[in-house]
Amino acid sequence: MRFRPAILLLLAACGSSGSNSSVPARWESRAPVPDPRTEVSVAADDSLIYLIGGYGRGEGRRPSAPRAMLAYDPASDRWTELGEIPEGLNHSSLAAVNGKLYIIGGFRESSRSGTSAVRIYDPVQRTWCDGAPMPTPRGALAVAVLDGRIHAIGGNAAQGVDLEAHDHGLAARDRSVGTHEVYDPARNTWTRLEPMLTARNHLGAAAIAGKIHVVGGRVPGDMELTTHEIYDPETDTWADGPPMPTGRSGIAVVAHRGRLYVFGGETVRRFSSKTFDEAERFDPATGRWERLPPMPTARHGLGAASFGEAIYVLSGGPRPRLTLGTMNERLVELP
Repeated sequence: MRFRPAILLLLAACGSSGSNSSVPARWESRAPVPDPRTEVSVAADDSLIYLIGGYGRGEGRRPSAPRAMLAYDPASDRWTELGEIPEGLNHSSLAAVNGKLYIIGGFRESSRSGTSAVRIYDPVQRTWCDGAPMPTPRGALAVAVLDGRIHAIGGNAAQGVDLEAHDHGLAARDRSVGTHEVYDPARNTWTRLEPMLTARNHLGAAAIAGKIHVVGGRVPGDMELTTHEIYDPETDTWADGPPMPTGRSGIAVVAHRGRLYVFGGETVRRFSSKTFDEAERFDPATGRWERLPPMPTARHGLGAASFGEAIYVLSGGPRPRLTLGTMNERLVELP
C-alpha cells in the first residue's frame, strides 16, 4: 500500500534561546512504521533505512522486545520485514559501515540489563554473526562512525563493571558514564579512548568534518542537558562546544550535509513531564545553532537517518515514559 505524503510547510520563528537564526524547511508524513515502538535504533546504507529493537506492545504493563528487523525504502515509500535480530534489545545503537550493519550494546529484551554484544548483519547474505564484544557493557549509549570505525560513547554501564575514573569519567549514581570505546570492523578489535568530559546517557552523537559531536542526554536530577562536547581523534581530546539551545534527552541525532541535527526528546519531572517537538541543527563552519521547523509529532526514543536530500525521523513515544509510536516524518530543507 502506498501512502500519499501529507506536506506540512513550516517556517521556524526567530528568537529562541541559544539559536541565532531559523531555517526554512518542510515536514512530510510518509508510510508509518509497521508496528508501534519506542527506544529504537536506526541507520541507513545506500539503499535502505533500517529500524531495529526498542519496546513494543506487550501484555499488561510490561512491554515486549520486538525482534522483527524493519527496512524502509524511501524511493517506494514502503516497509519490509527482514527477519529477526538475534535477541530483543532496547536502548541499543545501530551503525552502517562498508555495506554491513552493526548493533552495539543496549539493554537485553525488555529489561535494563546492559550487554556488550556486537551483532553484525550482512544485507546481501541476510545473515548475522557476532563481533568482538564491547569492553564496557552498556545501554542508552550513542555511536558515531568516523573513518570506518564505530565510536561507542556514554550510556548506562551494566552492574558489576568496575568504573575507574580514568577509563569512564566520573560516573553518576545511575552508572551514567563518559566511556569512549572504538570498534574497528576491519580488525574486529576494540580500543579504549579518552572518556567524555560529562558522563551521561540518552545522548546523541554524529561525526562531521573529522570530529565527533556529542550532545544532550541526562543524569540523575537533570534530564535536560544542553551539553555539547567535541572529540578530536588526532589528539584524543575533548573540548566544550556551543551548548544546545534546548536541553533534552532521549533524542535522535544525525549528520546531514556537513551539519549536526537534533530531534525530539523528553524530560520527566514530578509535575511537568513532556516530550519535545524541537528540531535544531549545528553548523561547525559558523559555530552556531539554528532552529528548524518543529516536528509535527513531539516524541522521544526516536531514530533519525539521512538519506538523499532529506532526513527521516522514525518511531518514538509521543508522551513521556513508555509510550509507542509509528511516525515516519521527513524533513526537507528549502532552497
